[in-house]
Amino acid sequence: MATFKAIRIDKADKSTTAALTQFDEAELMDGDVTVAVEWSTLNYKDGLAVTGKAPVVRRFPMIAGIDFAGTVAQSSHPNWKPGDKVICTGWGMGETHLGAYAEKARVKGDWLVRLPQGLSAREAMAIGTAGFTAMLAVMALEKHGLSPQTGPIVVTGAAGGVGSVATAVLTKLGYHVITSTGRLAEAPYLKVLGAAEVIDRNELTGTPKALGRERWAGGIDSVGSTTLANLLSMTKYGGAVAACGLAGGMDLPSSVAPFILRGVCLFGIDSVMCPLETRKVAWERLARDLVQAKLAEITHEISLDQVIAMGSKILAGEVRGRIVVKIV
Repeated sequence: MATFKAIRIDKADKSTTAALTQFDEAELMDGDVTVAVEWSTLNYKDGLAVTGKAPVVRRFPMIAGIDFAGTVAQSSHPNWKPGDKVICTGWGMGETHLGAYAEKARVKGDWLVRLPQGLSAREAMAIGTAGFTAMLAVMALEKHGLSPQTGPIVVTGAAGGVGSVATAVLTKLGYHVITSTGRLAEAPYLKVLGAAEVIDRNELTGTPKALGRERWAGGIDSVGSTTLANLLSMTKYGGAVAACGLAGGMDLPSSVAPFILRGVCLFGIDSVMCPLETRKVAWERLARDLVQAKLAEITHEISLDQVIAMGSKILAGEVRGRIVVKIV
């Protein structure tokens, strides 16, 4: 039986180990489409998985990696045929379903999105789950009624994957973007992406007030905890915040004041189980609303054998922008 290269996570006692090894094709899980994976990416959740820093993997053995782009090799699904270029993100890949850091993946055809015209597989993974999540957040703010005319948007964790794509997209759409980062040395990078202002994350890490000075019409937050609480307290009347991350913690030390005294809305953004039709819209928007030159600016490429070491760096906040993983 054929084998292929993959990053495999195993569990012994209470600890997990990750290693680049050969994986037996017979161990692939059920699915009606087999894809030759060409590109993947490194997300925060992938860092947690390959380092074992959090129990995101719930099945063993597991192939790590939560998203991929590639070419259909075999299909019994009516929507897909060999040669089709596809994207897959979420759906439990790398957690409960064998994931993307491998030369082959077998998934459900209903999980796949067609690669948008004008995007290469590499560019799709330069966007990846982080960029897809950023677009879902932008769409949530738009649905609330925010526009460039309603006021500035703040983006936290701005030098990371979600923040970088959110900054670039919002700028393209005409927003005044305020970026928050703990790495002020990255200010020139954020300005290249279009940030109008760069603020120190320390402005959002103090003890949150019930209500602070109104500073922005909305926000996209990938940090959570105290940062999100402060962001909410400083959101203008009728504004909205899209929360999509927990790099700073899962707690939310806030009060109801922003919601009942200023009418602020908090949107939760989930990219894992997002409905297929919403995924299609988001990817078409990304192909249209993300300047490819800026995408190139935020992207760094690594090989599959560099993923495990880079996983520790993304957790330490040492990664700027997006990392694409060349599988073959």
